[in-house]
Order: sequence, then C-alpha cells, then structure tokens
Amino acid sequence: MNIDQLCPTSSQLARGRKQFASNNVQQLPNSPPALYGRSVSSQSTSLTVAAMLRERITSGVVAPGDSLPKRADLAAEFGVSGNVIRQALTTLEDEGLVTLGRGAPATVNEPPPSAPAPQTAGVLLPDRIRAAFEAEHVTIDSFSLTAETLHEALAVAYLGVRAGALTPRSIALRVMVPAIDTRLALPSLIDDPGDTRPLERLRGIMNTCHDTLAMGLNSLHLRGHVPEVALEFRSVPLTPMHKLYLLNGTESLIGYYEVVPETVILEGGEARIYDVLGIDSLLFRSSSGPDSRDAQDAAFVVSSQRWFDSLWNSIARPIESG
Repeated sequence: MNIDQLCPTSSQLARGRKQFASNNVQQLPNSPPALYGRSVSSQSTSLTVAAMLRERITSGVVAPGDSLPKRADLAAEFGVSGNVIRQALTTLEDEGLVTLGRGAPATVNEPPPSAPAPQTAGVLLPDRIRAAFEAEHVTIDSFSLTAETLHEALAVAYLGVRAGALTPRSIALRVMVPAIDTRLALPSLIDDPGDTRPLERLRGIMNTCHDTLAMGLNSLHLRGHVPEVALEFRSVPLTPMHKLYLLNGTESLIGYYEVVPETVILEGGEARIYDVLGIDSLLFRSSSGPDSRDAQDAAFVVSSQRWFDSLWNSIARPIESG
C-alpha cells in the first residue's frame, strides 16, 4: 500500500461531503411564523418561550395595556404545548411584565420605574434616613469602616425629631465596624505598611463616632422625644471594602470604597496614607417596599439583610468605646 491509497484526493472528499449531506437532510414540518422570523421546536423550554415573549414586550412590539395572543395561539406559534406556554407566562408574571387573568390573554404591564442615578453618601444617606424616621419603629443596620458618615446623616433626622416633624416611638441602631486588633489592609502608611499609626488614628475616629452616636440617641430619649432607643456596636475581623446601610428592613444602600492616597496628621506630623472615600462614595439604593422596582430589587434587600445578620450573629463581637 502506498501513500496515495492512505490519503483521499480532493475530489473524493467533495463526493463524500455531498453524500453525507444528502443522507442527513430532513424536511422540517410546516409551522406558523414565529416572532422575528424565528421558529421554536416543540422541544423548547418555557424559559426559551419566556425570553422571546420578553423581547416582544421590552422592545415595544406589544405596548403596556395590550394583550398577548391567546395561549392556544401562542402554543401554535411556538410549536409547544399549552403547559409550556403557561409556565412561560407565569415567569413573565413573576417578573412583573404581565398580568394573568382567568380565561383571558395575558396583559402587558406598565414598565417599572427606572432606577435613580446613584448619589454620594453625603447626599443620599441623610435623605433616606430622614424618610426612614417617618416610621413608628426605626431600625438601622450599618456596616462600614468607621460609622462617621452614619453619624453625620443621623444629625439631619435628629433635627426633625427635635422639631416635632418626625415622631418615631423607637429607634434601634446596629453598627458593625472592623476589629482594630485585626491586621487591616486599610488604612495604611504608603511608605511603611507595617506602621500602626494609621490604625490608631482609625481607632480614635471609631471611638468618637461611638460616643457621639450614643449621646445623640440618649439625648432624644432623655428629652422625651423618643420613648425607646437602643445602640449596639460590634466589630468583625475583616477590612470593609464596601459600606452597607439597611433601613427598616425594607431598604438597602450600598457603596464601594475607593482606595485613594491622602495626607493626614499622625503622631509625628504629616503622613501619606492609603485611605478610602467615605462620605464621597456613591450609594446604590434598593427597596423591597412599595416602591420596589422589581423582584431583583427586593431580593437584593433581603439578601443584604441576611448577609448582615450572618456576620452580626456569628463572628461579630461587642465592643465598647475607648
């Protein structure tokens, strides 16, 4: 046997491809035209159908208030069973895109409100905390580097309470900050990361925030503005790279710390450290209340609360000022 017998010629390869194609072509059954010229086989899942209907809704092919085709017509269009259509429509209803009625086609809902642009912590947090103080029982959970931004934001709400514009019956604060005795990544001296002076500065800021938060709450209580107040401080052995505020269990504000070089006064004079943007960091708001935009918005609040509680109830330890 020579090498020519082992290697087929180009003409032989071409004849083989034609024979393979002719033996494997199947005639597709006729089906009604599908969305945007695409057909969906009977093996398609409800998620596939839901995705195609979602595209029809979000692209404006079907306007809010209009109805989708009847379920039987959708089943014929997509070549699937009525059960698949039912599951697909249920998915869209869970997403808030349609409303299902007994014996009636699904109706397209008005689109949810768009998410507002994020704002800096110094702007958004005071506004949202003041709104939270309109409730009868106020709860605030905070996870951050120092609680300094929280203290400044609460001052706005406290003014409303003292003026009688806000009348909560109880205020409960849970504040979680990093443990100073942990080897924190930030803040740190740029030229000597092992220098402990930035951490001592951080400890002083945290102690000040602890004392001022306690004095502010106690003042509202002692002056008769709020019958019940509570403040708990706990520390966790980790470096926060984001800040999180949970208001009344139905609203979350989260922002990421941006690491920046900064000149500060330490024992011995000025020094350059790596610090984080606090009051100037952007906060992103989510809600599980009546103004929730969608299921994902609400789920984020629930997940954030569970995350906070998991730390608070496990590795977080009570701390005292000083």
